[in-house]
Amino acid sequence: MVVDDDPDTTDSIRDTLRRRGFDAHGFYSADECLEWLKTREAAVVISDVRMPGITGIELATKLREDYPALRVIILTGAGSLDIAVQAIRAGAFDYIAKPVEGDALALAVSRALDHVALEKEVKRLRTTVHQSTSNTIIGDCPAIKKTMEMISRVTESDATVLVLGESGTGKELVAKALHELGPRREQPFVAVNCAAMPAPLLESELFGHVRGAFTDAKTARHGLFMQAGAGTIFLDEVGEMPLDMQSKLLRALQERMVRPVGGDEEVAFQARVVTATNRDLEKEVRRKRFREDLFYRINVVAIPVPPLRVRGSDILVLAQFFLQKIAARNHKPVAGISAAAARLLMRYDWPGNVRELENCVERAVALCRLDEITVEDLPQKIQTHGNELAVAIGSPRELITLDEMERRYIRHVLELLRGNKTRAARTLGIDRRSLYRRLEAFEQSAAPSAIDAGEAEAVESPEQAT
Repeated sequence: MVVDDDPDTTDSIRDTLRRRGFDAHGFYSADECLEWLKTREAAVVISDVRMPGITGIELATKLREDYPALRVIILTGAGSLDIAVQAIRAGAFDYIAKPVEGDALALAVSRALDHVALEKEVKRLRTTVHQSTSNTIIGDCPAIKKTMEMISRVTESDATVLVLGESGTGKELVAKALHELGPRREQPFVAVNCAAMPAPLLESELFGHVRGAFTDAKTARHGLFMQAGAGTIFLDEVGEMPLDMQSKLLRALQERMVRPVGGDEEVAFQARVVTATNRDLEKEVRRKRFREDLFYRINVVAIPVPPLRVRGSDILVLAQFFLQKIAARNHKPVAGISAAAARLLMRYDWPGNVRELENCVERAVALCRLDEITVEDLPQKIQTHGNELAVAIGSPRELITLDEMERRYIRHVLELLRGNKTRAARTLGIDRRSLYRRLEAFEQSAAPSAIDAGEAEAVESPEQAT
């Protein structure tokens, strides 16, 4: 909604926004705007400050009281800091000085709409009571749906499964889902971290030992393969297993038999075997750090688990789930996440994946003084992520034009943000259309952009220029 007592200004801004794909409507007074809102909905109001009757500041105040979900952008020709302060105090989301530049206005509206959408999602999550347990895979993005679809297809099978994913993505949850959704759910689920034990101890843990097999073996003991019974044994971080232990595991899987340490007889096991790793096992095979025959034995069915950075709004779903669980455990009345904090959670890359997100939420709940997590409760690295990008201009002796500087900086931002043009545009302070126009111009430009040290003789030094 565009509100200005000057019809030419109103119509111009409305048409500018429409050309950029927004559903925009024009009004010539605050009264018209308020009357329209009685029967219809809007997300953003763009209002002039100085208007007959209700001013823009007064309109922003009234909209904040009556329509708290709306976002107000104030237009002012004065460019006064005092007016900007008044607008923000009145509840305005942003302010823009006249004359209005189309790209800047479109970017401000896009940010306001993003804020509205985030706030709606946060409120939806706040009012949603998750009936999930800690073992439930949570999320609705295409990547995690694909993972869950793979799980559903192999739950009834006895095939060995290899779960692939970065550290902290929830590979053990996938293994538990395979167990709990299948016919073995009433049997034990036994998990072992292969990276946490030296080879001799790992062999005893997995296969068991007989009495007197080593110094402290005063009694015989069944290994985890036997303890799992007809259930599931989960070998986590199998890529970390020493090579000599890999050969013993291969034989056990091939024969479906285990030999206890120090024993003479092999014993059959019934458990289904699920393994997981954060390593690229094919590369490990080529580097002779993982047995090729064992790789093919455990890689009957591979289930990938996506990293958190590609899961979009699942970040907020998971954050709210952790928030409810942690707040209840600590008896703190923290019910939700502010829209500003949610925006930062969505912007961060989460190198530690779901595990890092849970840690972040636990920290935020511990520090939170209100009924919701705010920006100040988040770690500093999340608050400042995306604001510390630097331009790599190459050699200090390289002289480049401003156009080339812009070209390199934009490419540098895109590289750091993994090609995400929406986030790149937001970081650069421009809209997506402007970013695309710049990228197209870069491709078409063939002019030389730098003068390297080899051409220094043809260039004046700074002292010569002075």
